[in-house]
Amino acid sequence: MKAIRYHQVGGPEVLRLEEVPEPVAGPGEVRIRVRAAGVNFADTERRRGLYDSKVPLPRILGSEAAGVVESVGAGVDASWVGRRVVALAKQSYAELVTAPEQELLALPERVSFEEAAGLLVQGLTAWHLVHTVGRVTERQSVLIHAAAGGVGLLAIQLAKAAGARVLGTVSTEAKARLARELGADEVLLYGEGDVAEQVRALTGGQGVELVLDSVGASTWKSSLEALAPFGHLVSYGSASGAPPPVDVEALYEKSLKVSAYWLHTRHPPALQRQARETLGRELAEGRLQVRAGLVLDLAEAAEAHRQLEGRGTAGKVVLRVP
Repeated sequence: MKAIRYHQVGGPEVLRLEEVPEPVAGPGEVRIRVRAAGVNFADTERRRGLYDSKVPLPRILGSEAAGVVESVGAGVDASWVGRRVVALAKQSYAELVTAPEQELLALPERVSFEEAAGLLVQGLTAWHLVHTVGRVTERQSVLIHAAAGGVGLLAIQLAKAAGARVLGTVSTEAKARLARELGADEVLLYGEGDVAEQVRALTGGQGVELVLDSVGASTWKSSLEALAPFGHLVSYGSASGAPPPVDVEALYEKSLKVSAYWLHTRHPPALQRQARETLGRELAEGRLQVRAGLVLDLAEAAEAHRQLEGRGTAGKVVLRVP
Protein backbone atom coordinates (compact mmCIF):
# COMPACT_ATOMS: atom_id res chain seq x y z
CA MET A 1 0.00 0.00 0.00
CA LYS A 2 0.98 3.65 -0.21
CA ALA A 3 1.69 5.61 2.96
CA ILE A 4 3.40 8.79 4.08
CA ARG A 5 6.58 8.08 6.05
CA TYR A 6 9.57 9.99 7.32
CA HIS A 7 13.03 8.54 7.93
CA GLN A 8 14.49 11.48 9.86
CA VAL A 9 13.08 14.39 11.81
CA GLY A 10 12.95 17.75 10.10
CA GLY A 11 10.77 20.04 8.04
CA PRO A 12 7.75 19.04 5.96
CA GLU A 13 10.06 17.96 3.15
CA VAL A 14 11.02 14.80 5.08
CA LEU A 15 7.53 13.36 4.46
CA ARG A 16 7.60 10.87 1.59
CA LEU A 17 4.94 8.86 -0.21
CA GLU A 18 6.24 5.28 -0.18
CA GLU A 19 5.20 1.68 -0.76
CA VAL A 20 5.00 -0.18 2.55
CA PRO A 21 3.63 -3.56 3.69
CA GLU A 22 -0.10 -3.75 4.26
CA PRO A 23 -1.23 -4.06 7.89
CA VAL A 24 -3.13 -7.15 9.00
CA ALA A 25 -6.02 -6.98 11.46
CA GLY A 26 -5.11 -8.81 14.65
CA PRO A 27 -7.47 -10.23 17.29
CA GLY A 28 -10.06 -7.63 18.26
CA GLU A 29 -9.14 -5.38 15.32
CA VAL A 30 -10.53 -4.39 11.94
CA ARG A 31 -8.72 -3.25 8.82
CA ILE A 32 -10.03 -0.05 7.26
CA ARG A 33 -9.65 1.11 3.68
CA VAL A 34 -8.88 4.76 4.44
CA ARG A 35 -10.75 7.46 2.55
CA ALA A 36 -9.72 10.42 4.69
CA ALA A 37 -7.13 10.90 7.43
CA GLY A 38 -7.04 13.73 9.94
CA VAL A 39 -3.98 15.95 10.28
CA ASN A 40 -3.26 17.43 13.70
CA PHE A 41 -0.71 19.94 14.95
CA ALA A 42 0.82 17.22 17.10
CA ASP A 43 1.76 15.42 13.87
CA THR A 44 3.99 18.35 12.93
CA GLU A 45 5.61 18.23 16.37
CA ARG A 46 6.26 14.50 16.01
CA ARG A 47 7.81 15.08 12.59
CA ARG A 48 10.09 17.74 14.09
CA GLY A 49 11.11 15.45 16.96
CA LEU A 50 9.53 17.69 19.58
CA TYR A 51 6.88 15.26 20.78
CA ASP A 52 6.53 11.50 21.16
CA SER A 53 10.08 11.21 19.84
CA LYS A 54 11.03 7.74 21.10
CA VAL A 55 9.10 5.91 18.37
CA PRO A 56 11.63 4.35 15.99
CA LEU A 57 11.97 5.63 12.42
CA PRO A 58 10.87 5.32 9.68
CA ARG A 59 7.43 6.21 10.91
CA ILE A 60 3.95 6.67 9.48
CA LEU A 61 2.10 9.58 11.05
CA GLY A 62 -1.60 9.98 11.77
CA SER A 63 -4.02 9.06 14.53
CA GLU A 64 -7.54 9.10 13.03
CA ALA A 65 -9.04 7.65 9.90
CA ALA A 66 -12.41 7.48 8.16
CA GLY A 67 -13.16 4.82 5.59
CA VAL A 68 -14.72 1.42 4.99
CA VAL A 69 -14.03 -1.73 6.99
CA GLU A 70 -12.35 -4.20 4.67
CA SER A 71 -11.68 -7.17 6.97
CA VAL A 72 -11.86 -8.17 10.62
CA GLY A 73 -9.57 -10.06 12.95
CA ALA A 74 -10.38 -12.91 15.31
CA GLY A 75 -13.20 -12.24 17.72
CA VAL A 76 -14.65 -9.30 15.80
CA ASP A 77 -18.24 -9.19 14.54
CA ALA A 78 -18.05 -9.83 10.78
CA SER A 79 -20.98 -7.49 10.18
CA TRP A 80 -18.49 -4.60 10.36
CA VAL A 81 -17.18 -5.54 6.90
CA GLY A 82 -18.35 -3.01 4.32
CA ARG A 83 -19.50 -0.43 6.87
CA ARG A 84 -18.47 3.23 6.82
CA VAL A 85 -16.60 4.10 10.01
CA VAL A 86 -14.25 6.52 11.70
CA ALA A 87 -11.74 5.44 14.33
CA LEU A 88 -8.80 6.52 16.41
CA ALA A 89 -6.11 4.67 14.50
CA LYS A 90 -2.35 5.03 14.53
CA GLN A 91 -0.42 5.38 11.25
CA SER A 92 -3.46 6.69 9.39
CA TYR A 93 -1.56 8.61 6.67
CA ALA A 94 -2.00 5.49 4.56
CA GLU A 95 -4.33 3.58 2.26
CA LEU A 96 -4.99 0.93 4.91
CA VAL A 97 -4.98 1.02 8.69
CA THR A 98 -5.98 -1.24 11.57
CA ALA A 99 -7.97 -0.18 14.62
CA PRO A 100 -9.46 -1.86 17.71
CA GLU A 101 -13.14 -2.71 17.33
CA GLN A 102 -14.02 -0.66 20.42
CA GLU A 103 -12.63 2.47 18.75
CA LEU A 104 -15.03 2.29 15.81
CA LEU A 105 -17.85 4.73 15.25
CA ALA A 106 -20.28 3.86 12.47
CA LEU A 107 -21.03 6.68 10.03
CA PRO A 108 -24.36 7.45 8.41
CA GLU A 109 -24.31 8.21 4.68
CA ARG A 110 -24.98 11.91 5.27
CA VAL A 111 -21.61 12.36 7.02
CA SER A 112 -18.71 12.62 4.57
CA PHE A 113 -15.40 10.90 5.16
CA GLU A 114 -13.71 14.32 5.27
CA GLU A 115 -16.06 15.50 8.03
CA ALA A 116 -15.62 12.28 9.97
CA ALA A 117 -11.82 12.47 9.77
CA GLY A 118 -12.01 15.70 11.76
CA LEU A 119 -14.29 14.35 14.47
CA LEU A 120 -12.38 12.16 16.87
CA VAL A 121 -8.98 13.58 17.87
CA GLN A 122 -10.09 17.19 17.91
CA GLY A 123 -13.71 16.43 18.78
CA LEU A 124 -12.84 14.25 21.77
CA THR A 125 -10.30 16.83 22.89
CA ALA A 126 -12.89 19.60 22.69
CA TRP A 127 -15.55 17.49 24.42
CA HIS A 128 -13.32 16.63 27.36
CA LEU A 129 -12.03 20.21 27.65
CA VAL A 130 -15.58 21.50 27.89
CA HIS A 131 -17.22 18.72 29.89
CA THR A 132 -14.64 16.60 31.72
CA VAL A 133 -12.00 19.19 32.65
CA GLY A 134 -13.71 22.57 32.27
CA ARG A 135 -17.13 21.41 33.48
CA VAL A 136 -18.79 24.26 31.62
CA THR A 137 -22.23 25.28 32.85
CA GLU A 138 -24.84 27.84 31.89
CA ARG A 139 -23.97 31.54 32.23
CA GLN A 140 -20.24 30.90 32.47
CA SER A 141 -17.81 32.80 30.24
CA VAL A 142 -15.16 30.86 28.34
CA LEU A 143 -12.15 32.19 26.43
CA ILE A 144 -10.86 29.90 23.67
CA HIS A 145 -7.49 30.66 22.11
CA ALA A 146 -6.92 29.63 18.48
CA ALA A 147 -10.70 29.64 18.18
CA ALA A 148 -10.71 28.99 14.42
CA GLY A 149 -8.60 25.83 14.68
CA GLY A 150 -10.08 22.36 14.57
CA VAL A 151 -10.40 22.01 18.35
CA GLY A 152 -11.36 25.66 18.77
CA LEU A 153 -14.33 25.54 16.40
CA LEU A 154 -15.66 22.37 18.03
CA ALA A 155 -15.11 23.75 21.54
CA ILE A 156 -17.06 26.89 20.59
CA GLN A 157 -20.06 24.80 19.57
CA LEU A 158 -19.89 22.50 22.61
CA ALA A 159 -19.50 25.36 25.07
CA LYS A 160 -22.39 27.25 23.49
CA ALA A 161 -24.55 24.12 23.67
CA ALA A 162 -23.72 23.95 27.39
CA GLY A 163 -25.06 27.49 27.82
CA ALA A 164 -21.80 29.44 28.08
CA ARG A 165 -20.84 32.81 26.68
CA VAL A 166 -17.88 32.18 24.37
CA LEU A 167 -15.03 34.54 23.58
CA GLY A 168 -12.32 33.55 21.12
CA THR A 169 -8.96 34.75 19.84
CA VAL A 170 -7.79 34.37 16.22
CA SER A 171 -5.12 35.77 13.92
CA THR A 172 -7.18 37.10 10.98
CA GLU A 173 -10.57 38.65 10.29
CA ALA A 174 -11.46 35.69 8.03
CA LYS A 175 -10.92 33.35 10.96
CA ALA A 176 -12.93 35.67 13.18
CA ARG A 177 -15.88 35.43 10.79
CA LEU A 178 -15.71 31.63 10.90
CA ALA A 179 -15.58 31.58 14.71
CA ARG A 180 -18.61 33.88 14.88
CA GLU A 181 -20.46 31.78 12.32
CA LEU A 182 -20.12 28.74 14.56
CA GLY A 183 -21.32 30.53 17.66
CA ALA A 184 -18.61 32.66 19.27
CA ASP A 185 -20.15 35.70 20.96
CA GLU A 186 -17.01 37.86 20.77
CA VAL A 187 -13.81 37.33 18.78
CA LEU A 188 -10.54 39.16 19.42
CA LEU A 189 -7.67 39.51 16.96
CA TYR A 190 -4.14 38.86 18.14
CA GLY A 191 -2.08 42.03 17.95
CA GLU A 192 -5.04 44.39 18.19
CA GLY A 193 -4.87 45.42 21.82
CA ASP A 194 -4.23 43.65 25.10
CA VAL A 195 -6.30 40.45 25.18
CA ALA A 196 -6.80 40.39 28.95
CA GLU A 197 -7.92 44.03 28.99
CA GLN A 198 -10.40 43.37 26.19
CA VAL A 199 -11.74 40.30 27.97
CA ARG A 200 -12.28 42.25 31.19
CA ALA A 201 -14.01 45.02 29.24
CA LEU A 202 -16.35 42.50 27.65
CA THR A 203 -17.16 40.87 31.00
CA GLY A 204 -17.83 43.96 33.09
CA GLY A 205 -14.35 43.86 34.62
CA GLN A 206 -14.84 40.34 35.94
CA GLY A 207 -12.90 38.13 33.52
CA VAL A 208 -13.83 34.64 32.36
CA GLU A 209 -14.34 31.52 34.43
CA LEU A 210 -12.43 29.28 31.99
CA VAL A 211 -9.61 29.69 29.48
CA LEU A 212 -8.76 26.92 27.00
CA ASP A 213 -5.21 27.49 25.76
CA SER A 214 -3.44 25.47 23.07
CA VAL A 215 -1.01 28.23 22.12
CA GLY A 216 1.26 28.20 25.15
CA ALA A 217 4.18 30.61 25.55
CA SER A 218 2.76 33.63 23.74
CA THR A 219 -0.70 33.56 25.38
CA TRP A 220 0.07 32.28 28.86
CA LYS A 221 0.34 35.66 30.60
CA SER A 222 -2.85 37.02 29.04
CA SER A 223 -4.69 33.77 29.79
CA LEU A 224 -3.99 34.10 33.52
CA GLU A 225 -4.80 37.80 33.51
CA ALA A 226 -8.12 37.20 31.71
CA LEU A 227 -9.42 34.87 34.44
CA ALA A 228 -12.04 35.86 36.96
CA PRO A 229 -11.50 35.04 40.65
CA PHE A 230 -11.55 31.25 41.11
CA GLY A 231 -11.05 30.89 37.36
CA HIS A 232 -9.49 27.89 35.63
CA LEU A 233 -6.81 27.85 32.91
CA VAL A 234 -6.53 24.59 30.97
CA SER A 235 -3.44 24.05 28.83
CA TYR A 236 -3.76 21.48 26.06
CA GLY A 237 -1.02 22.46 23.62
CA SER A 238 2.00 24.65 23.04
CA ALA A 239 1.91 25.80 19.41
CA SER A 240 4.02 28.88 20.21
CA GLY A 241 6.35 27.05 22.59
CA ALA A 242 6.07 25.60 26.06
CA PRO A 243 4.41 27.83 28.65
CA PRO A 244 6.54 29.01 31.57
CA PRO A 245 6.60 27.07 34.85
CA VAL A 246 3.55 27.81 36.98
CA ASP A 247 4.25 30.41 39.64
CA VAL A 248 1.96 29.31 42.46
CA GLU A 249 2.46 32.61 44.29
CA ALA A 250 0.90 34.40 41.31
CA LEU A 251 -2.29 32.32 41.64
CA TYR A 252 -3.16 33.32 45.19
CA GLU A 253 -4.61 36.78 44.58
CA LYS A 254 -7.52 35.44 42.52
CA SER A 255 -7.41 31.82 43.81
CA LEU A 256 -6.80 30.54 40.31
CA LYS A 257 -6.50 26.97 39.10
CA VAL A 258 -4.15 25.79 36.33
CA SER A 259 -4.40 22.30 34.81
CA ALA A 260 -3.61 20.37 31.65
CA TYR A 261 -5.43 17.98 29.35
CA TRP A 262 -4.07 15.26 27.03
CA LEU A 263 -6.28 13.01 24.94
CA HIS A 264 -3.89 10.08 25.36
CA THR A 265 -4.33 9.97 29.12
CA ARG A 266 -6.14 6.77 30.05
CA HIS A 267 -9.83 7.69 30.21
CA PRO A 268 -12.57 5.64 31.87
CA PRO A 269 -13.92 3.49 28.98
CA ALA A 270 -17.53 4.42 29.69
CA LEU A 271 -16.70 8.14 29.62
CA GLN A 272 -14.80 7.83 26.36
CA ARG A 273 -17.63 5.84 24.83
CA GLN A 274 -20.12 8.49 25.95
CA ALA A 275 -18.02 11.25 24.41
CA ARG A 276 -17.51 9.40 21.12
CA GLU A 277 -21.15 8.44 20.73
CA THR A 278 -22.37 11.92 21.64
CA LEU A 279 -20.09 13.53 19.07
CA GLY A 280 -21.18 11.08 16.40
CA ARG A 281 -24.85 11.64 17.13
CA GLU A 282 -24.52 15.44 17.21
CA LEU A 283 -22.65 15.42 13.89
CA ALA A 284 -25.12 13.04 12.23
CA GLU A 285 -28.11 15.11 13.38
CA GLY A 286 -26.58 18.40 12.24
CA ARG A 287 -26.13 20.00 15.66
CA LEU A 288 -22.33 19.85 15.42
CA GLN A 289 -20.26 20.92 12.44
CA VAL A 290 -16.76 19.82 11.46
CA ARG A 291 -15.27 22.40 9.12
CA ALA A 292 -12.58 20.97 6.84
CA GLY A 293 -10.58 24.08 6.11
CA LEU A 294 -7.98 22.34 3.96
CA VAL A 295 -8.40 19.03 2.12
CA LEU A 296 -5.43 17.69 0.14
CA ASP A 297 -4.54 14.35 -1.37
CA LEU A 298 -2.42 11.93 0.64
CA ALA A 299 0.61 12.66 -1.55
CA GLU A 300 0.40 16.32 -0.50
CA ALA A 301 0.96 15.65 3.22
CA ALA A 302 4.05 17.87 3.27
CA GLU A 303 2.01 20.83 2.00
CA ALA A 304 -0.66 20.13 4.61
CA HIS A 305 2.02 20.38 7.30
CA ARG A 306 3.40 23.61 5.82
CA GLN A 307 -0.02 25.21 5.82
CA LEU A 308 -0.80 24.05 9.35
CA GLU A 309 2.52 25.24 10.79
CA GLY A 310 2.26 28.53 8.94
CA ARG A 311 -1.14 29.27 10.53
CA GLY A 312 -2.61 29.35 7.05
CA THR A 313 -5.53 27.06 7.90
CA ALA A 314 -8.87 27.39 9.64
CA GLY A 315 -10.82 24.38 10.77
CA LYS A 316 -9.67 20.80 10.21
CA VAL A 317 -6.87 19.75 7.88
CA VAL A 318 -7.64 16.47 6.10
CA LEU A 319 -5.77 14.17 3.74
CA ARG A 320 -8.01 12.57 1.13
CA VAL A 321 -6.98 9.05 0.14
CA PRO A 322 -7.91 8.28 -3.49
